[in-house]
Amino acid sequence: QVQLVESGGGSVQAGGSLRLSCVASGRPFSGYTMAWFRQAPGKEREFVSAIRGLYITRYADSVKGRFTISRDNAENTVYLQMNSLNAEDTGVYYCAAAARYLNDLEKDEYDYWGQGTQVTVSS
Repeated sequence: QVQLVESGGGSVQAGGSLRLSCVASGRPFSGYTMAWFRQAPGKEREFVSAIRGLYITRYADSVKGRFTISRDNAENTVYLQMNSLNAEDTGVYYCAAAARYLNDLEKDEYDYWGQGTQVTVSS
């Protein structure tokens, strides 16, 4: 069983930055596609970003230019650097991992999910 543990969430004022981390254990990490989703109060869970390998990345339009996803395979960790945060970025952020090829990285069809970490941005 793969376990994903997120950290780095917290409260920040609008315009600030946070870096989320997700540590994977239980299975080899380098072959997994990793992603971040978030769920704002009263809304459906939505795609934020994904990374396949070291260089293939994808971002939701709402976070392009502000968020950066990266991974450190040696540490079995994926990161989400979030800059220029605004109130609409508030929500619970979930780390996800796919052990198989996914046709659509933006769909919530990943195999493993973390417990989530709260991000609160004050306007």
